[in-house]
Amino acid sequence: MAWVVLVVSGVLEAVWATALGRSEGFTRPVPSVVFGVSVVLSMLGLAWAMRDLPVGTAYAVWVGIGASLTVAWAMATGAEPVSVARVLLILGLIGCVVGLKLVH
Repeated sequence: MAWVVLVVSGVLEAVWATALGRSEGFTRPVPSVVFGVSVVLSMLGLAWAMRDLPVGTAYAVWVGIGASLTVAWAMATGAEPVSVARVLLILGLIGCVVGLKLVH
């Protein structure tokens, strides 16, 4: 169950990172509220998962999921450029996250 919570928390990290960028310095209310709710839920889930998982592994997986999804979303929406190198690097990051799960 800790792994499921950790993955959901990683997804929420991507949500809050994206919302933070769209909040324009917390001047836009909806993205600001989305940021606030998702950052709290993401941190709570990470903390809960760390009760059963090693801190280093949990944090690396959480950051890896959040970073990968944030960049993938930005590329999908046109906010960041898409290139073969960027896609391969994101896939490498995802591979490392999966590897951490497999060696746990």
